[in-house]
Amino acid sequence: MKLKKNKASTKDHKQWVVLITFAAFLLSVFMSYFSKILLDSTGRFISFAILIFIIFLGIFFDAIGVAVTVADERPFHSMASAKVKSASSSIFLIRNASKVSNFCNDVIGDICGIISGTSAAYIIVKMQGDYPAIDMAIVSIILSGLIAALTIGGKAAGKEFAMNYPKEIVTAAGKIISIFEKK
Repeated sequence: MKLKKNKASTKDHKQWVVLITFAAFLLSVFMSYFSKILLDSTGRFISFAILIFIIFLGIFFDAIGVAVTVADERPFHSMASAKVKSASSSIFLIRNASKVSNFCNDVIGDICGIISGTSAAYIIVKMQGDYPAIDMAIVSIILSGLIAALTIGGKAAGKEFAMNYPKEIVTAAGKIISIFEKK
């Protein structure tokens, strides 16, 4: 019996890997294209705001991934018995914590990290035309350091928050998902 379960689990995992790889490709292309369009049509201040948004999007999803892995399912069963609409979505997230964490932390988080770097490079190229006397290599180094600091520090703070308030984060994520669920 256990051998059959392991084979089914291995097959499901292989399917998940293929699906998430394909989804990561599509999301990365979409997010890269969308950020390029936004960066093309905005000035420097809005471009930096978009860059900061991308960084915080990665931090936000990283916190959700951590919260789902540490959340206790029991309070959501109480909510479900009280007919709270989002409880079943929250339970689904917790029961699929490995996949949800993989999607939130690795797919969205890593894509945001990559896109923040390419967005920074794009901003620097745009600035080079406006400020030819400034050494853009130094600007690039400083901006890379700033992105790394915001990403790493933000994720450290987000992880701590997620570990302290998993129920609240999973409840909020469940509410958002329940809006999109079909009746």
